Amino acid sequence: MKDGNDMGATDASTNPASLNAATPARTGPNTGPNTGPNEEDRAPMTFTVRVFIYLVGVHFIAAFLFFLFYVAGAK
Repeated sequence: MKDGNDMGATDASTNPASLNAATPARTGPNTGPNTGPNEEDRAPMTFTVRVFIYLVGVHFIAAFLFFLFYVAGAK
């Protein structure tokens, strides 16, 4: 005999109707007033700045090492 709290095959966690009820309906990928990328799709600004600084720093170190080898080989 099933308990009143036992949902069985119509479990809310696997029922597609209940899963869709939690998310808003959208008709396309660019629906709404903001047609740009979502905030969730972008990296945080601090991460972007840190990556830019690391890239510039690594290129600076590589250029310095290149310069050292250039000067050492000029003899």
